Amino acid sequence: MPATLLFSDVHLSPARPAIQDILIGLLQGEARRAAAVYILGDLFEYWVGDDMVPPEFTPVLDAVRALSAAGVPVFFQHGNRDFLIGAALARRCGLHLLPDPAVVALHGRRVVLTHGDLLCTADVGYQRFRRVVHHRPLQRLFLALPRAARSRIAAGLRARTQRAVQGKPAAVMDVDPVAARALLDRSHADWLIHGHTHRPAIHRLDGAGAGRLRIDLGDWYREGRGLWIDEDGPRPMTFLAD
Repeated sequence: MPATLLFSDVHLSPARPAIQDILIGLLQGEARRAAAVYILGDLFEYWVGDDMVPPEFTPVLDAVRALSAAGVPVFFQHGNRDFLIGAALARRCGLHLLPDPAVVALHGRRVVLTHGDLLCTADVGYQRFRRVVHHRPLQRLFLALPRAARSRIAAGLRARTQRAVQGKPAAVMDVDPVAARALLDRSHADWLIHGHTHRPAIHRLDGAGAGRLRIDLGDWYREGRGLWIDEDGPRPMTFLAD
C-alpha cells in the first residue's frame, strides 16, 4: 500500500513565493504517489474568509484540486492562523475537513491528529484567546464584516500575537507532555502527530522502546518538511525547490 503524507505549518504568504513553489512541486510530484495527504493546519499565514483568497494563492489551490481529482484524498485540519477556512474553499479544492483532534487509522496504527495548539496548556493567555476566536457566533459576525474591516482586524491580531510571543519563554509555547499523554489515553491511540510548535522531532512518550510516539511535523519557513508513514513506521522528509 502506498505511504501516507502529512505536513503542517507551511504559512503560505504572498511575501514568500519560494515556499509556494516547493509546495506546488510536492503536490504535483511526490504527493501523487501517496495513499492520502493530511495537512494539519496553518497552510496559510492568515485567512480572513473564503471570499478573500489572494490571487497569488490560485496556483496552490489549483494544485490541491488537481491532486484530489487524481484520486489522492486530501484532508485538512484547521490551524491557529487559518481556522476560518470553510466549506466554500473545501469544495473548491476537494478538501475533506477534519475536526481537531481527529483519530484515524494509518497503516495498522491508531493515530490522533491535531494542529497542536490545544496541547500548549501552559500558555494560559493563548488558550483564553483561542476559545474566543473559535466561538462560532463570533466567527459568523466577523465573516459578515466588510472585507477591509476584516483585513484591518486580522493585521492587528497578528501584530498583537507577535508581540506576545516575543515575551514568552519557549517552554510555555511548547506541547505539554502530560496533555499529550492524556490525549493519547482518551483516543486509545498509539501515535500523536501535530504541528504548531515548529520543533520537528519524534518523541517517545513512555520511555525507550515504548510504542507511543509524539511526532512534531515542523514548519516550512526555510524548507518544506513532511512525514511519510507506511507499515515500517514514520519517515521525516525535507522538500526543496527544483
